[in-house]
Amino acid sequence: MSLEQKVRERLQQALAVVDEHGTMGPRLIDDAVRLFARIGKFVAMKLVTEGVDVDALELACYAIQLQARRTRSLPTGRVARTSLRERAEETAELLLSLDLDVDEELLDRTTRVLLEMPHRSPMLDESKLLADAVNLDDFGITGLVQQAIQTSRQGDGIVQFADGLQKREQYGYWDARLKDGFHFAPIRQIARRRLDNARHVALLLLAEMRDDQP
Repeated sequence: MSLEQKVRERLQQALAVVDEHGTMGPRLIDDAVRLFARIGKFVAMKLVTEGVDVDALELACYAIQLQARRTRSLPTGRVARTSLRERAEETAELLLSLDLDVDEELLDRTTRVLLEMPHRSPMLDESKLLADAVNLDDFGITGLVQQAIQTSRQGDGIVQFADGLQKREQYGYWDARLKDGFHFAPIRQIARRRLDNARHVALLLLAEMRDDQP
């Protein structure tokens, strides 16, 4: 099973606008497709029993990008990180507000997957898979690129990006995320390997920046 093409096309039409300023681009559509493909690989790893709700997962992967179009700024101008719970709740709200010609039962199933996602022990395997897939996107070089995009969107540059990397290390941010951010041990191992890659790239960036200092 897969989403009806007309539903997928409607979602892609909505996601073609990547921010609140009407900017057009493929970023969010690509991210949705990439997220769903990642979940497919998790299923192939047999982390859960067979029979997951593929339609609801694909719809959720597209829907969660709707929330990504919004930018929240703190008073200092920094972008506020959105918790997984806030992201799930806002995604469910945006999905229901979208004019989709989709079966009501599928919408209900997808909404439940989204709202279960931030729980410490979700009842649904689909919610566990989605949570781990979303959290994994913050790790590795992929995560660095995502952070760089967000940094640029708020008007900051390389100096602020590098400062953020250093502060996350100082406060043990990534170690805490590794400990609490995943439901499946094999996915946590993937995140750990990706984090090693990201730390290596961060060290190279900081070394280059030191070379530029007077």
